[in-house]
Amino acid sequence: MRRTFVILLLLIPALLFARDAREQQRIDYLFASLASLKGAVFIRNGTEYDAAKARDHLQQKLNYAGDRVKTAEQFVQYCATSSSMSRKPYQIRMADGTVTDTAPFFTAKLKEFDAKNH
Repeated sequence: MRRTFVILLLLIPALLFARDAREQQRIDYLFASLASLKGAVFIRNGTEYDAAKARDHLQQKLNYAGDRVKTAEQFVQYCATSSSMSRKPYQIRMADGTVTDTAPFFTAKLKEFDAKNH
């Protein structure tokens, strides 16, 4: 009984501050969009990372931000745009060699998601 009570106490804050389900779906779509880029690399502070490491990094930033990030737009702005240490923009180098900042990439992906799921 005591163990159940402790578990409930730990879960209540997470449930109270949980992100809206639609916003979480939109954020998940951004992660999936990044993972689906074949042959692309994520560039953070001049170092290249594969999609899995990029996702892990952005997920850590989202976890750290916690309930301060309630929307996918806030996720892009506060977690997925630039390094919080150096302020350098995150970039993606596509398989064809073109490089784009993550902010316009993710913003376009949000528009794509919203158009499909309106």
